Amino acid sequence: MTNFELFLSSALPYVIVFFAIVLFFKSVVLVGGREIAVVERRYFGKKMPQGRVIAQANEIGIQARTLGPGLHFLIPFLYAPKKYQFMVISEKEIGIIESIDGDPVPPGKIFAKVVPGHNSFQDGEKFLQNGGQKGPQIEILPPGVYRINPILFTIRKNPSIIIDKGKIGLITSMDGQPIPVGRLLAHKTEGHYNFENGEMFLNNKGQKGPQIEILLPGTYRINTDLFHVEIQDATIIPANKVGLVTALDGEPLPDAEYVAKSVIGHTDFQDASKFLGAGGQRGPQFDVLRPGTYYINPMMFKVELDDAAIVERGQVAVVVSNVGEEPVEVKKAIEEAARLENVVPGSEAYKDIEKRLNIGIERYVVPKGFRGIQQEVAGPGFYYLNHRAYIVYIVDTTNITIDWDDAKETRFDPLKVISRDGFEISVSVKVVIRIRPDQAPYMVAKIGSIENLILHVIHPMIDSSFRNQASSTSAMNFMQDRQEEQRKAEERAKGELEKYHVECVSVLICQINLPQELMDTQTKKIIAQQQQAMYQDQQKAEQTRIATEKTRSEADQQKNLVEAEIGVKIAEQNKMKAIRFAEGEAESIRLRAEGEAKGIKAKGDAEGSKILAMGEATAKAYEMQNKAVGQQGVTAIEIAKQIASGNVKVTPDTLVQGSDNIGGLLSAFLTKNLTSTQASVKTGA
Repeated sequence: MTNFELFLSSALPYVIVFFAIVLFFKSVVLVGGREIAVVERRYFGKKMPQGRVIAQANEIGIQARTLGPGLHFLIPFLYAPKKYQFMVISEKEIGIIESIDGDPVPPGKIFAKVVPGHNSFQDGEKFLQNGGQKGPQIEILPPGVYRINPILFTIRKNPSIIIDKGKIGLITSMDGQPIPVGRLLAHKTEGHYNFENGEMFLNNKGQKGPQIEILLPGTYRINTDLFHVEIQDATIIPANKVGLVTALDGEPLPDAEYVAKSVIGHTDFQDASKFLGAGGQRGPQFDVLRPGTYYINPMMFKVELDDAAIVERGQVAVVVSNVGEEPVEVKKAIEEAARLENVVPGSEAYKDIEKRLNIGIERYVVPKGFRGIQQEVAGPGFYYLNHRAYIVYIVDTTNITIDWDDAKETRFDPLKVISRDGFEISVSVKVVIRIRPDQAPYMVAKIGSIENLILHVIHPMIDSSFRNQASSTSAMNFMQDRQEEQRKAEERAKGELEKYHVECVSVLICQINLPQELMDTQTKKIIAQQQQAMYQDQQKAEQTRIATEKTRSEADQQKNLVEAEIGVKIAEQNKMKAIRFAEGEAESIRLRAEGEAKGIKAKGDAEGSKILAMGEATAKAYEMQNKAVGQQGVTAIEIAKQIASGNVKVTPDTLVQGSDNIGGLLSAFLTKNLTSTQASVKTGA
């Protein structure tokens, strides 16, 4: 035996042990606790069918089955294992699966059918054996840990669909039945649990395309390959706003209607399926959205914001309704037009007549429930009205002032009018009007609005009124008769505005501006008149002063005048005294002669009669003096007698006096005469 043979005989056991060890390690596969092993069969097996890439049992190729954690024995060199980590889907993720092998997906289908028994794709052999199809799968993997063959199934991790508060999710299906012609959105499908169960969606004849259902705030595990999700804002109606809704799908809107009929059950348009099921019509809707948050499908309903109708204190709202029954006048007009045109009610021609007359016929003031201007007005408050169905006119019921002047904030300039004598006059006017609440609908029916009333009625009326009044009088008379012109304008305004159910409170002329040259002429004329009046007053004053001076002079000479009057009276009394003395003397002589003729007895009687007659004459003379000149006059006469008799001397023999001492001269004259008379009397006695 050679050395080599000896070596072989001695080393053979070791070689056998070595190869045994190698074969042992090649046949044993140790898979970790979070691993799987994918096995490839290389030899001694069947060939895979044409088109397959993953082998079944006894087929050469990468096997559909996998080896889980643990110790596994494989035939050495026949199988080649390869280890992979478990597939982990976290809490906020989903697994989207696509199969690399399987039966082909039928034509017209995008997603593979769902097959049972594969335990969430962890049993690849069952998947293939049960007819699993190649391509994207409908089923998804929820959060968890999975032992899935990564060669057979490609898994894409997607985040879960999270819809926050105030958001919505719009769904578009990538597969399903076709949407019927004429419909915008797919019908509602039951049983898919917010699109998380794509199999139920397809099995229940879910339709391909935009869905009528939406996702509300929440977290959803949806196959985003089957359902495309678009997150949008929910519909928010702020305070003091109103949401006007337009349906993009539904029954057709009748031609004669402005807005769709109201249907119930759609929960403020948040349930589009019930809206369609209740016969909701396409187009502008009668119902509106009040302030709040609404989860509405914007592919089904378009929402526009509009201002709420706010009626303040001192205002009312006149509402014009575009919905409701036709007023009797409109119905009669339509029927009469149809009769004249031989049109059958309900036909297209009849509808054309309705459209034509609905545009042309004025809406009268009508009770509630009819189309037209509502007789009942709305008082102060907030009103969420649909301006497509109702037109609101806010009418002030307090005094409204319209000015024509030079102020910047006023609408109209001062009125420019021409007087009869050709002067241009600028007139600033203020008109105050008021509309009673019960008359507001009739005002709207007549003219439309306060704005139209001011522009098309009041302004032309006031301008025309003052033009006519100014052209009939001169410029100066127009200014001087301002109150009368104002009264005329107010009377005309009241009569005219009554036709429009408006009360004219007052028309006021604030200012009248005449041309400067006319004002200068008038000013000069007035100044001249004032000067003339001043001169006349001065003349009267001078005349009054002359009369005053005359009166003052007469008053100053009043003492002398009294003395003269007394002197005249004294002279008159002296004259009468002398006459009495003469008559007494004659009577005395007669009586004495008679006494001498009758004898001595008669003489004695005559002497007694003489004495008696002289006493009576003297007494009567004194009495008459007393009556004529008073007691003081008599006393003065007695003093004059004494002076005349010479018993009392009060004046010098020669007296020189001024021309004004009339009373002194008169006294001297009377004293002298009295002395002479007395002397004569004494001599006669």
